[in-house]
Amino acid sequence: MDLNNLPKMTEEEKQRFDAIQDKDIDYSDIPELDNRFFKEAMLASEFEKGKTRVTMRLDNDVLAWLKSKGRGYQTRANMILRAAMQHSDSQ
Repeated sequence: MDLNNLPKMTEEEKQRFDAIQDKDIDYSDIPELDNRFFKEAMLASEFEKGKTRVTMRLDNDVLAWLKSKGRGYQTRANMILRAAMQHSDSQ
């Protein structure tokens, strides 16, 4: 699905969408954001200070796992490394 080229909603779809109230939305599969989340949250501007292209060797299973989670495996790897760095710095 091309998210930049979504089909237009029909009038019927718009009416059904507009009729949904907050109490009708099922949030059960979305984790609640606790104090820890907000303590550890960072603004995007805090870590978008530039990137450097590197070549690195990864175990095959590690790369396969990163890619198995969908698009953005390099960003995912960077986030995991950043979390490890911050955890190490906090100790």
